[in-house]
Amino acid sequence: MLWKLLLRSQSCRLCSFKKMQSPPKYRPFLACFIYTTDRQSSKENTRTVEKLYKFSVDIRKIRRLKGWVLLEDKTYVEEIANILQELGADETAVASILERCPEAIVCSPTAVNTQRKLWQLVCKNEEELIKLIEQFPESFFTIKDQENQKLNVQFFQELELKNVVISRLLTTASNVFHNPVEKNKQMVRILQESYLDVGGSEANMKVWLLKLLSQNPFILLNSPAAIKETLEFLQEQGFTSFEILQLLSKLKGFLFQLCPRSIQNSISFSKNVFKCTDHDLKQLVLKCPALLYYSVPVLEERMQGLLREGISIAQIRETPMVLELTPQIVQYRIRKLNSLGYRIKDGHLANLNGSKKEFEANFGRIQAKKVRPLFNPVAPLNVEE
Repeated sequence: MLWKLLLRSQSCRLCSFKKMQSPPKYRPFLACFIYTTDRQSSKENTRTVEKLYKFSVDIRKIRRLKGWVLLEDKTYVEEIANILQELGADETAVASILERCPEAIVCSPTAVNTQRKLWQLVCKNEEELIKLIEQFPESFFTIKDQENQKLNVQFFQELELKNVVISRLLTTASNVFHNPVEKNKQMVRILQESYLDVGGSEANMKVWLLKLLSQNPFILLNSPAAIKETLEFLQEQGFTSFEILQLLSKLKGFLFQLCPRSIQNSISFSKNVFKCTDHDLKQLVLKCPALLYYSVPVLEERMQGLLREGISIAQIRETPMVLELTPQIVQYRIRKLNSLGYRIKDGHLANLNGSKKEFEANFGRIQAKKVRPLFNPVAPLNVEE
């Protein structure tokens, strides 16, 4: 029995030795990289590469980002470059656009010219258009559903959305324009009906809708059912139509991006932290809709950040809007106020709150009070002669 164990042990050592002596299964990373690059270069369309070099394009960037473009049999380097130059792009701008969006060279010139005309519907001139293309080349060269895009542009113009806003949406929310125009029209109708159903007026509805679309166009990607579900849930939580209207006015379309479960979790968290009744919680939410909008982990992080700075729960409850600030912003503002001798934990949080512009204005006022002299040394003194 013992000799069998010894034999097995020697066999294991021999196997281990053979494994150590065997050649590596994989090539070194660098060797593979060079081999792959060389093999790819041999398959590249040489005419495409030469034309790109002609326009001072860095081929290495294209190989690294979207090398498949160089393998295409049919490309339109000169034609696309010419269109960009016609719009006013110089050599550097053309090279930059093609390096960042190399798929532009596989778009047909006819389609690109159609896209050009489409974007010119909302651009004042070609100078404005080429600036947009330089900033967002991928949005411009994502060429599909062009007729549908045109119908959507016309629809937004009929709603009296400003062209500058529509052009911004084309570059930052292009998915909205790929939506069937009828779906966008249906969503707009649902939003209008929802606003009126909770007591909004026809006169204010238009302003509300235009602000909503300019600030949060992605609301149009939602479903009508999701919007109705959110409104019904808020009503079940005891919010009146007027209170929901207030939330819609403050949160715009962001309210409709929340699912009932997320809202319920945020409400439960806030109620537990502030130890308040349902009525009191509603008042807090109306003062600070962020209590609904932010998820529990975000609220918890911001709450802990404030507590670490010595701010009490009572202070936060008195000024809940402070939860709209990130911990980093809170720390920065507290340090600035401390530099003036203002102890935020002993005072009101109003000076900590607000937008950057509002905070700087408050800070300036506090600073002015600190350095203001008690009397004017240049003013004449009333001395009896």
